[in-house]
Amino acid sequence: MPRPLFACLGLVLSLVVPLALPAPAHAVTININIGTSLNNGRAITCRDGERLLRSRGFWDVRRVDCRGRLFVYRARRATGLFEIGLNARNGRVVDLRRIRR
Repeated sequence: MPRPLFACLGLVLSLVVPLALPAPAHAVTININIGTSLNNGRAITCRDGERLLRSRGFWDVRRVDCRGRLFVYRARRATGLFEIGLNARNGRVVDLRRIRR
């Protein structure tokens, strides 16, 4: 007799207790503006700048000029082709221009 009672109780509880549903997914937007520090204020190498831009959502990152205090890259993003200038001393975005859509 207890077995059917537990079966009915289990059925009632499964209908009453809501199921744990996964949280809805949200899109992640990564903004890069002039003045954004990509490397927390530490000096970067040309290869580090390329890697940092890739981690910020750019692809097809190409080095244009890595001499002096300003490293210049061209990279693609969803909205077009950009030219990005990074300060070699602190990894800060100095210039960001859209070249093409």
